[in-house]
Amino acid sequence: MLFENRRQAGSVLAGLLKHYADRADVLVLALPRGGVPVAFEVARALNAPLDVFVVRKLGVPGQEELAMGAIATGGVRVLNNDIVRYLGLSEEMIDRVAAREKKELERREHIYRGDNTPPLVQGHTVILVDDGLATGSTMRAAVAALRRQQPSRIVVAVPVASPEACEELGSEVDETICAATPRPFQGVGRWYQDFSQTSDEEVHELLAQARASATSL
Repeated sequence: MLFENRRQAGSVLAGLLKHYADRADVLVLALPRGGVPVAFEVARALNAPLDVFVVRKLGVPGQEELAMGAIATGGVRVLNNDIVRYLGLSEEMIDRVAAREKKELERREHIYRGDNTPPLVQGHTVILVDDGLATGSTMRAAVAALRRQQPSRIVVAVPVASPEACEELGSEVDETICAATPRPFQGVGRWYQDFSQTSDEEVHELLAQARASATSL
């Protein structure tokens, strides 16, 4: 399956989440930036509120696209221990990367949410959305952080994922929906015609649109 862009992928994904439509307990949380256009279409189709859950990948120095782990709101850090051991990464190196990404995490939270308070998660069904899963480390960090806020149910939903990441996450959440799990996987971007970077401005605009729609209901 080849998606035209993130918005179209979100429409496809929404079709697999119809059983969550028009429910007062459902909240859609996007992993920015790429997950926001996907989640916008999901939230609109389900008639559910949309917000962001900020997570930052911890890239291996010199090989930044290779994730050695991730951090998320609430001080949660998840490491890919296999990669850490294989590359012999020191705790000092990991801490240095984590400190840098923490600053970016805090910056993005301020840009995206501004003065708006984070949504109430406790007791809600939370649908976590991203544009895809490669190693799954970023999503695992989000799941770990969310659990501390006591949602009643956590659902992970993505348009495309590696078969391994989709299967592994299935044991950590209540439901996992991966619209496509191609093999060989070859990376998330391989399955989009347009995988251009989502800007902070686009994230802010989509969240503003979602809030305006919710207010008008």
